[in-house]
Amino acid sequence: MATKLVLYNTLTRRKELFEPLNEGRVGMYVCGPTVYGDPHLGHTRPAVTFDLLFRYLKAEGYKVRYVRNITDVGHLEHDADEGEDKIAKKARLEQLEPMEVAHYYTERYHRAMDELNVLTPSIEPHASGHIIEQIEFVKRIWDAGYAYESNGSVYFDVEKYNKDYHYGKLSGRNLDDIVTNTRELDGQSDKRHSFDFALWKKASPEHIMRWPSPWSEGFPGWHMECSAMSCKYLGEQFDIHGGGMDLMFPHHECEIAQATAALGRDSARYWLHNNMITIDGKKMGKSYGNFITLEELFNGTHDKLEQPYSPMTIRFFVLQAHYRSTLDFSNAALQAAEKGLDRLMKGVETLGKLKPSATSSIDVSTLDGACREAMDDDLNSPIVISILFDWVRIINQIAEGQQTISAEDLESLKSVMNRWVFDILGLRDEKSATASGGKDMVTPLVNMLLEMRMTAKANKDWATSDKIRDELTAIGIRVKDRKDGFDWEIE
Repeated sequence: MATKLVLYNTLTRRKELFEPLNEGRVGMYVCGPTVYGDPHLGHTRPAVTFDLLFRYLKAEGYKVRYVRNITDVGHLEHDADEGEDKIAKKARLEQLEPMEVAHYYTERYHRAMDELNVLTPSIEPHASGHIIEQIEFVKRIWDAGYAYESNGSVYFDVEKYNKDYHYGKLSGRNLDDIVTNTRELDGQSDKRHSFDFALWKKASPEHIMRWPSPWSEGFPGWHMECSAMSCKYLGEQFDIHGGGMDLMFPHHECEIAQATAALGRDSARYWLHNNMITIDGKKMGKSYGNFITLEELFNGTHDKLEQPYSPMTIRFFVLQAHYRSTLDFSNAALQAAEKGLDRLMKGVETLGKLKPSATSSIDVSTLDGACREAMDDDLNSPIVISILFDWVRIINQIAEGQQTISAEDLESLKSVMNRWVFDILGLRDEKSATASGGKDMVTPLVNMLLEMRMTAKANKDWATSDKIRDELTAIGIRVKDRKDGFDWEIE
């Protein structure tokens, strides 16, 4: 098991040695999607980031219970407490049942995650399936004295809580700043203070999604689902809570307040936040005209795209940047990721074709340790990738006869490369097998043409040999002549 894993804890604002509550077992909760629209580029960053952590912890021998929620009720349009429920609005406009909308987009999200090779979590609870747990959690906050009722809705008393604890410790805010920067909104007259947040909302007559409670017929506040479901499946204290940086305030701040009020302490010991994806330096959003769905990325149908980009290109693009750094999307960046991914996969393919020598001129024992050292430093996947690229260069040197490798070392190198490229980074070789499971037609055709070129060269038919090479180059396939044959890659 990894004993040197260091993670940046957003709560303490420093890197800390990861020490799970229960030796050998890890509880991890990550905020999942609100399922009222197609999965988009913004969903990719947290999905891949926490999939990487999930994979690494498992590879290091931990038993991980990974819980990722589905928000299908209570996420309101205007802010966390006001406006129409996003899923209910979609259902009203399309004349569907809200759960039809939620199911449709949940399935689309799952298919997109499968394309990105994101592993399914251990448990994926839906907010609408845990209303009883959320009501019970509100009762605990009520009994502790940090909630009040107003016209059938229940609100969290932030001012009272702040006198006993510190509201704002995750995001680094204090209540005075929050008061100054909180705008008054129509319909907030039920609250004692504008910064109080809803634990339970009384449903208006036209509201479709509603459940009975001790206070009114209504629905839970958005923040409540994560507190109730993480507690149900991971216990009152667990190891890791993750999500995007955009959720830090108010969502995660409110979660900490709810848990502390109900349980006497924060549930999560490590808070991890991935940074945002921007597009040409701007925040992604429909209002900016740069909102790109994953389907548009895969098909190349968005106006900002010069070409389609495969799911593994998108995954590799995300992994090339550290999860806490801003990741700026551009066609140039994705094209560079496409070339980098092809180079890495070509190296793995070449590795599979190597013939062992009697002795090794290289030390393969350093690869796994170097990659682990990078990952143990707050999941530094860019460094892992750079180390793997260094070994691709060595693999090519072996193929060209500049280095040698013994049979034992060759098997070890194959095992370690496969572990890091496929098991931990979660990449797939899309050239050898398509994501849909169909046959790859490119590889056998290119190989057939290059076999014909080898025959032409043997017969000193230089015109045919050059023509095949030039035609392949023209469509973006670079041919490499080797001592014992040929190799090729997509540029």
